[in-house]
Amino acid sequence: MALTQSDAWTIGRLDAHDQAALVRTGQVAPDALVEAAILRIEEADGALHCVTHRAFDHARATGSTGPASAPMAGVPTLLKASLSYPGFPQTSCSRAKKDVVADHAYPFAQRLDAAGLVPVGMSAMPEFGLLCSGEPLLTGPALNPWNAGRTAGGSSTGAAIAVAAGLVPVAHASDAAGSIRVPASNCGVVGFKPSRGANVRARAHHLIDDLLCNDSLMARSVRDVAWGARWERPAAWHAAPAPGRPLRIALDLAGLAGQPDAEVAALIERTGRICAGLGHQVEIATTPIDRPALRAAILTLWPYLGGELVDAYGALRPDVPIGDLLEPWTLGLARKRESIEPEALADCYKAMVLGGQAMAAFHETWDVVLSPVTRNPPLPVGAMAPTRPFDALWATLFDYVDYTPIHNMLGLPSLTLPLGMTADGLPVGSLLSAAQGQDELLLALAAGIEAAEPWADRWPPTVPGVA
Repeated sequence: MALTQSDAWTIGRLDAHDQAALVRTGQVAPDALVEAAILRIEEADGALHCVTHRAFDHARATGSTGPASAPMAGVPTLLKASLSYPGFPQTSCSRAKKDVVADHAYPFAQRLDAAGLVPVGMSAMPEFGLLCSGEPLLTGPALNPWNAGRTAGGSSTGAAIAVAAGLVPVAHASDAAGSIRVPASNCGVVGFKPSRGANVRARAHHLIDDLLCNDSLMARSVRDVAWGARWERPAAWHAAPAPGRPLRIALDLAGLAGQPDAEVAALIERTGRICAGLGHQVEIATTPIDRPALRAAILTLWPYLGGELVDAYGALRPDVPIGDLLEPWTLGLARKRESIEPEALADCYKAMVLGGQAMAAFHETWDVVLSPVTRNPPLPVGAMAPTRPFDALWATLFDYVDYTPIHNMLGLPSLTLPLGMTADGLPVGSLLSAAQGQDELLLALAAGIEAAEPWADRWPPTVPGVA
């Protein structure tokens, strides 16, 4: 029997575990989950603009032929536009790569296949992940399903939108300064950045990228996120077990350079009360990091990322004006790099080492830090468009992303949960972080919070049937 649109959305309201169970128990045909996802994408993505490549033929060809015993056999997913996956475009949503097609997969993507997940397409992102809003010139803005006038965050923009809107239950995401956690917060889903080294390789070697970036699966349920984190761990990586006791949680509202607005602060304080109600000890405490030094570090590293891209594509395509290949923001980062003295790079590595030592000592007393994800609720679309004047965009970006880079620079696990909604109906996540290697502690805490304050029935208005 052919699936109806109603059937497709009924399936889309289930998380990955429950979708996989439908196939495993014979309640639906092996290809039904993929077909349902295709119907949902065809109906909803015209308004969301979060899927940059539709790989429906690939999905139909592989959706029912994977290993039936795989834990997520037949479950549809999306890959971020920067991930290398054979036969799929690998554009990173840049005009410089608009015709690039990948010919190999790194271990991360290989494990997605081994799990039985079926890519049905690729998701939107800002050019090369260098901004916190998915508004690339190549494909246009991707829109928040809760409010199309507000940014969905970035750089894993399309992944968060697609999961929040029920198009797929899980989606690949990556995070070098908040690129999983910010869009998860803005769209009302769960986003987890593992500890440094806690996921298998997802891309080619790169000095700064390897230092800052982690990959994981974004989802609506903690159990889906936790499964993905465990599935993608290196075999030799030691995961410390969750302690199984009440935790000491430090509530710290201070970012690298400022404080959150009043509504965000109130929502984070509410999360503190939820944790206290679960028996955890929650107190206001300031983490002992050198905030000016760490802020200077991320402001040093980011122009290097943009500058390397300008160097590379300028050399590859000397016959094409660089402004036809790369966005004004990326070009501005390259110009910014020219003003950085070599000792500033040494200072940023020193700041990260000292910050890591300070947090290791702090976590001898405190298990978890609770903080905002961003200083403000989701910003208007256009506030972080790549065509804005560089200095204004620079100020907006690093004012907004004032918390999440800490964990990338120090290698700490960090997770955002969809616990807050503003008065005008915008999601605001709560950020929980822990010591290096304490990923399981965070995931266990998150599962307990989800059980106490479930969000499974909270859907954006773009989902059919939502009032």
